[in-house]
Amino acid sequence: MELAAHTIAVYCREALAGMDRTLQRFDDETVNIRPHGAQTNSAAALIVHSCAAARYWFEHIGIGRHVDRDREFEFEVESTISELKILIESTTERLAALATELDAGPSATDHELRTLLHEGDTSDGSLVLHALEELFQHLGHLELTADAVGTAAV
Repeated sequence: MELAAHTIAVYCREALAGMDRTLQRFDDETVNIRPHGAQTNSAAALIVHSCAAARYWFEHIGIGRHVDRDREFEFEVESTISELKILIESTTERLAALATELDAGPSATDHELRTLLHEGDTSDGSLVLHALEELFQHLGHLELTADAVGTAAV
């Protein structure tokens, strides 16, 4: 069994569409609130981090191209709804293109961070499943953040 690029793109799109739907529960002020203080993440930070992490896993660890990433900034960022919507849209498109590229190969199967994947499985399939796992996990975090901030469900 293999994961086709189209299937990967479908699941990436689903996770990111869920983030976009949840984003509708916020406005430009509430999207930057850390619901339980500095130790928690704002909705903006969760979205920025999710988009950056998925791209990083696909492009840097998967394909082997250098990707500039400032992980600390991802959690400190403040943003607007319109900026986050643009980020979600561009990430959706980028991940679909990267899935096609990863599927076509070659990939960077020897990247050292692949050893962090479950049970040492350094395959492209394991990498994709990890990235999807993170996207959906952070979608859940985003939904909980909306609940904690007290924004109404759409």
